[in-house]
Amino acid sequence: MSTKGTAKARGGRAFECTACGQPAAKWVGRCPGCGGWGTVEEGLPPAAAVGAPGGAPPATARPASPVRPIGEVGLETVVSRPTGVGELDRVLGGGLVPGAVVLLAGEPGVGKSTLLLEVAAQRARGGGTVLYVTGEESAGQVRLRAERTGAVAPHLFLSATADLEEVAAHVEAVDPGLLVVDSLQTVGSPDVEGTPGGVSQVRAVTSALVALAKQRDLPVVLIGHVTKEGAIAGPRTLEHLVDVVLSFEGDRHSTLRMVRGLKNRFGPSDEVGCFEMFDGGIHEVTDPSGLFVGTMTGTVPGQAVTVVMEGKRPLMAEVQGLVSRVGSDAPARRTVSDLDANRVLKILAVLQQRCDGFSFGQHDVFAATVGGMKLREPAADLAIALAVASSLRDTPLPYGVVVLGEVGLTGELRRVPATDRRLAEAARLGVPRAIVPFGPGTTAPKGLDLVEVDDLRGALEAAGIGGGKRVRG
Repeated sequence: MSTKGTAKARGGRAFECTACGQPAAKWVGRCPGCGGWGTVEEGLPPAAAVGAPGGAPPATARPASPVRPIGEVGLETVVSRPTGVGELDRVLGGGLVPGAVVLLAGEPGVGKSTLLLEVAAQRARGGGTVLYVTGEESAGQVRLRAERTGAVAPHLFLSATADLEEVAAHVEAVDPGLLVVDSLQTVGSPDVEGTPGGVSQVRAVTSALVALAKQRDLPVVLIGHVTKEGAIAGPRTLEHLVDVVLSFEGDRHSTLRMVRGLKNRFGPSDEVGCFEMFDGGIHEVTDPSGLFVGTMTGTVPGQAVTVVMEGKRPLMAEVQGLVSRVGSDAPARRTVSDLDANRVLKILAVLQQRCDGFSFGQHDVFAATVGGMKLREPAADLAIALAVASSLRDTPLPYGVVVLGEVGLTGELRRVPATDRRLAEAARLGVPRAIVPFGPGTTAPKGLDLVEVDDLRGALEAAGIGGGKRVRG
């Protein structure tokens, strides 16, 4: 048996996917990990196996620090320090922890650099030293943005470099209390093959910055890119290397911006912070319910207000529906914005099948939210149903009513989690009446009239729209 091919394979180079980092023994057209086509490329030679047959046994290393009982481990190194931006501190769990590495990812132009420049300025004004590294823009461009947003501070240092060794040298020289790298995909190391932004470079740069953060107890914030599908660009191991992963969301046609926690080793991972983007910078919104509710006058058909949970925060949100009759030959359209399109189609089918007088076969249906808020949770089902039904019947909902509930396929209404917290938020904002699914243990806050119903028909009747026949089955 010939060993020529085996020897060639052992002495050859390894392959890996540039999208997810999946290794491969040979080149393949489709990555076995993420399924991407044409993403497997030749990488570095495979490293020698430690302890391989015929090799020297691994040397015994002396531990850098002794082991200790867990009760004797101090907590002073994991005490968070506020950033000066309250909404960001909410998502981080109180602030930045010394030695923590935070990855903030978002679409181009959403405002990531503006937000972190504001964070850097707040820390610098508080007496700390901050190093802001930009690999995408020149120093003059960053200074121009800082002038426009009022983020110029005496202890804020700026470096326009994309070389990892220069970044480490600047950290050694400045000794900052916070390091911001904008962005991770632009910084490269000359010791690693590949271009900046590739899997090997991103992994090596992130590992080096994580090691730097741990050695110096230096909080590091990295700005990351996203793919066209909305996922964080780079290998999946990137999210495992860092301590905190934040997603910066927003529509460039709206001023609303939201920072959503995806991973947090030092606090909750389901919190959300709200901001507004203006020409003069980005500002936090401590009470964002007003952004998502247009009017509760009860004079316009097609409006319904609900309360959704963004992390642990209840937020008022408005759903709007418009039903318009089409010609006999034109196909009916279904247009959904910032809502789950499949849930809207399900609710239309339930209304048509379970309640009399609702037929959408010859009608265009449009459903959307107010303020650019994206609603995906089932608690918005009843609001969608009442908004669409109100538009079809040309009958507005009563003044000051909020609705909660998930709509089942048989037309029944189901309770949603955190109902008491949602009702408390509605009462705090002065809402006089709420329509919710029937359930034991529901208590109405002071000043809120609670109407409990069993099914969609009952909700339609309570809202003054008319329900038709009873739920079947």
